[in-house]
Amino acid sequence: MSETTNSAPTRSELRSQQRKRKVIISAIVAAVLLVGAVGGSYLYVQWRFNAIPKITVNNEVAQISGEPFNILEIGSDSRVGLSGAVAAQAGAVSGQRSDVVKIMHIDPKKNSISVLSIPRDTLISIIDNQALHGEFNRINVNYGDGVSAVANAITANFGIPINHVIEVSFGGLINSVVAIGGVYLDFPFPSRDSYSGLHITASGCQLVTGAQALAVARSRHFEYFQNNQWLYDGTSDYGRIYRQNNFIKAMINRAKKIYNPLKLNSLLSSIPAGVTLDSKFTLNNLVALAVKFHKFDASAMTSYTLPVAGTVNENLGDVLIVKQPDAQALLQKIFGNTLITPTNPPPNSLFVSTPPPVVTTTTTTTIIPPKHKKHSSSTSTTTTTIDPTQVMPYFDPIPCSPK
Repeated sequence: MSETTNSAPTRSELRSQQRKRKVIISAIVAAVLLVGAVGGSYLYVQWRFNAIPKITVNNEVAQISGEPFNILEIGSDSRVGLSGAVAAQAGAVSGQRSDVVKIMHIDPKKNSISVLSIPRDTLISIIDNQALHGEFNRINVNYGDGVSAVANAITANFGIPINHVIEVSFGGLINSVVAIGGVYLDFPFPSRDSYSGLHITASGCQLVTGAQALAVARSRHFEYFQNNQWLYDGTSDYGRIYRQNNFIKAMINRAKKIYNPLKLNSLLSSIPAGVTLDSKFTLNNLVALAVKFHKFDASAMTSYTLPVAGTVNENLGDVLIVKQPDAQALLQKIFGNTLITPTNPPPNSLFVSTPPPVVTTTTTTTIIPPKHKKHSSSTSTTTTTIDPTQVMPYFDPIPCSPK
């Protein structure tokens, strides 16, 4: 029987095999970075994740795998971690307040993300520490009593179960934005806010990072330069909510494109500085989110603001009353059958805690196109199902991609 021998591979064949091995190794590394969501080996990521401060939140509802869940996002005005010019611009305050209250509703089955913002001056029924705050007060007063008090108040007033909590300070926002290399926002006009320190000198799509990123997210005295004059956005907190929602979308667009291990490591290293998670938020939760939503288009994220109406109270001053039945219709639209019966609904205009109305049909909103000239009362209007809280003012920055 003859013996078959294989000839040694040529030099070109060896180079080809080496290139293939490099491609395979690169693909494996990319897969690990993608599935791990934040880079490196699982043990390394776990070590970094464990460094993020955690807080125990009472009465959290356990997250069920594959089912919709809610993350309470609290923006703290704490100056911890700020220094130099940024700290000076932010100003010195005692203690900390929650000027941002958002509930992110994530539905893995529908591959959807919705965000509900609750204005800081919204009047609610106080659950914790009534002796200090009274029976009714603004939603942000409970933050001084701890994150659990805010979560309890939201569930008791609106029937929204809270599964997780994320708390972000000024420093946490800056650190996160810097770590991902900034965010891209398209400013239709040069913009400024002397209170937050916003100073955008040119229009167009541009990279925003560091102190300017914080200034965009904080801006509630927004001005824009149009027709050779500075114009003031008088929407205050509403305008800030619009800009924050667009800012979140810009961060999602930027963060999901990060594959560079050095940037991922920088992001992980920055997270502990100014970001706090609830103690039940695990690394597996984070990885599952990354795997499920790594291709999520941020423009598909729907954002809403709780319908409210202004009123004046002799003790509290200018406050906002939850507007019914609009509010309940919106809550049902976002949270569906995950809503529970509120135990302590917010007060009405008579300062009486009133159960939410039963909403059985889709609420429509009547809108008169703003650019039309003023007509007589006999002119017909256009009825649309577009939620006005989703309509961004034309002068606000929006996410963009650099050319």
